[in-house]
Amino acid sequence: MSRSPSEVPDPSPGLTLFSHEGKPYRFDPGALCLELLPTGGPGELARFEVLHRPADLVTWAGRSRLAAGLDLTVTEDELVAARTLRDALFPLAADRAHGRPLRARDVDIINTAAVPPPLVTRLAPDGSRGWAPGATGTGLLSTVARDAIDLFSGPYADRVRECGAHDCRLLFVDTSRPGRRRWCAMEHCGNREKVRAHRARKATWDVPGPPRSAGGPPTC
Repeated sequence: MSRSPSEVPDPSPGLTLFSHEGKPYRFDPGALCLELLPTGGPGELARFEVLHRPADLVTWAGRSRLAAGLDLTVTEDELVAARTLRDALFPLAADRAHGRPLRARDVDIINTAAVPPPLVTRLAPDGSRGWAPGATGTGLLSTVARDAIDLFSGPYADRVRECGAHDCRLLFVDTSRPGRRRWCAMEHCGNREKVRAHRARKATWDVPGPPRSAGGPPTC
């Protein structure tokens, strides 16, 4: 899925993504660290890459669930580090979603990214929440990595899931009370899979049954 450069930020948590047909839909992965994953990834996911320049990481931060007003400076080296962190987060989240052991190399990347000081918040005179000046890409990545550590080791670790659609690899944490979330977004994959299941059932209904015996009871 790709992001539109002209996307208007939405005040609700989550991201606006676009289907292959260009239709927008809202995807809330439930955690800051998981919001980084739709920007690209390792292997075949590299075709979705959107973090090409430092400004792209700044744009992502502004559209993330971080509070507004972050004045962020990102260097080329920090951009490379962001892609490295993301490419480790993706398999870690997928391993959590499928109950597999976490890979040591990916864990080391997360822990290393979490070492520097994170972004610093502050209270404004009007009572609103803002950011301390001097925010860097390194601080941003530390904040993301610490969020990942909290997620993968916390009470929702067993609720990290992959979208249930047969052709979608988006990952999210199910924070709903019943814990029955299946789709990245009901308006996207949920509806697509319902249509797909309906067509499969209809195809089964339309298959002609075996012929009936002449003069006898119907065959099963």
